[in-house]
Amino acid sequence: MTPAPHDTRRRNLRIGAVAAIVLVLAVVAGYVASSRQDDPVTEAAGAPAVGLVIGPDDADHRVVVYEDFLCPYCGELERQTSAELAELAQAGRVQVEYRAFQLLDHDYSREALLVYEVVRRQGDDAVAQRLHDLLFEQQPSESGREFPGRDELVALAVEAGADEQQLRDTLETAQAGIWADEVTEAAQDAGVMSTPTLLLDGKEFTDGRTVDELAENLLAAVR
Repeated sequence: MTPAPHDTRRRNLRIGAVAAIVLVLAVVAGYVASSRQDDPVTEAAGAPAVGLVIGPDDADHRVVVYEDFLCPYCGELERQTSAELAELAQAGRVQVEYRAFQLLDHDYSREALLVYEVVRRQGDDAVAQRLHDLLFEQQPSESGREFPGRDELVALAVEAGADEQQLRDTLETAQAGIWADEVTEAAQDAGVMSTPTLLLDGKEFTDGRTVDELAENLLAAVR
């Protein structure tokens, strides 16, 4: 039976209304997603440290570095800033907190973080800092075909001063994964969506179009 003209009109109106609602919801969802991506990463004053800290609490400036051990830009930033930031920290001019987490969906990114987090939580800060530096000094290419496995990473940690047996024993437990997940979730909760992400005195530092400029301007800001 052919529907009456008024029935067809009502059906078309209902379809149009549903389509309009879907369109509005899509626009709102897109706006919210865009707004979240554009929101700067910030941190309240006195927020507790969740990473490796070097430098005194009463330093003139506080720098937070979110990084992934496989991120090539993180490696480049480290090469250009780590030595001077360490000197400034020792002089009491700056406090630096390195917050390593897993951003990249790669086995090496996960394994390096697992080993590092066990060392950081079980060892002293000097050993953790040395391992942190070694992981970037010997960082593999993100586009490479072969990556250091757990044995190589453990050997690197031992070179930094970690206890090998204690490290291996903990890596075999669920605790290592819990620690790695905790720092990754903390970065996600802070709104970190790329690496390196820098905070200077609680506010996201983005002064630089390239890693070179970012490194140069960061050092200039804390000297």
